[in-house]
Amino acid sequence: MRIGIDLGGTKIEAVLLDHEGKELAKHRVDTPRDDYRATVQAMVDLVHLLEGKVGQKATVGAGIPGTVSARTGLVKNANSTWLNGQPLQRDFSAALGREARIANDANCLAVSEATDGAAAGAPVVFGVILGTGCGGGVAFTGHVHGGPNGIAGEWGHNPLPWATQSETPGPACYCGKHGCMETWVSGTGVARDHAQVAHDKMALAGHFPPDGKPITTREIVAAAQAGDPEAVATLERFEDRLARGLASVIHVLDPDVIVFGGGLSRIDNLYEHLPARIAPYIFGGEFTTPLVPAKYGDASGVRGAAWLWPA
Repeated sequence: MRIGIDLGGTKIEAVLLDHEGKELAKHRVDTPRDDYRATVQAMVDLVHLLEGKVGQKATVGAGIPGTVSARTGLVKNANSTWLNGQPLQRDFSAALGREARIANDANCLAVSEATDGAAAGAPVVFGVILGTGCGGGVAFTGHVHGGPNGIAGEWGHNPLPWATQSETPGPACYCGKHGCMETWVSGTGVARDHAQVAHDKMALAGHFPPDGKPITTREIVAAAQAGDPEAVATLERFEDRLARGLASVIHVLDPDVIVFGGGLSRIDNLYEHLPARIAPYIFGGEFTTPLVPAKYGDASGVRGAAWLWPA
């Protein structure tokens, strides 16, 4: 028996799998935002709840929106900021009375899909999360590769490659830099780009749009599918920037499979368009890497946390 936990900013989900990966039970609760101790207790309570359903203990893994520093043992880089600077792995393990393993949630996605998902059996898998933010993770032979700094796969905080003059220096990122991939190819980045281009066009024509609720990325995608030219142009810019970012990953890692998760991974025709957009940016011009959506969708992270313990 193995339990995986996905610790998110708004919810904590836990799943119980058997040794073959069959889901036996699942439960989720609201995340106690800004309360570290309550967050740890909620994770412990979920483990006890699922173990109570089968009457035996399980191995426990958790995916978090950050990483545990190998040097300090403290969480860093989490957008759930109340986790930063806390010894989460130590405290969670102590509260459980046994070791719990913790990894970045994007790494958990990669492990899940490399184990029994869309990239099952592939030696090197790069997992891409295109959601509210932009993340990535690496799995080698089904195991997490975090690296000595715990940031392997964090392509979302690389700068946009081959940036044009209009893309320089790029939007400000919460990490303190400008022009990170996350500011361009995340859901928030796509919505910002659409609004900025529309504003600039109106300003050039001497008009200024009235203040109002900005269009969401979901609405932009729907408008593009309906043939709206401005929305189509926004998604074309998104695809080109995504292609440039992935080309830089391929130049360094050249993974066997690239798996996509997150809301933007469900855009129609993305997998049809991307290979032709990526190829011109690749050294040598050849690109044959499979690009696939995550088999388990939003459940990949929690399943990958369970697979942090090998079979």
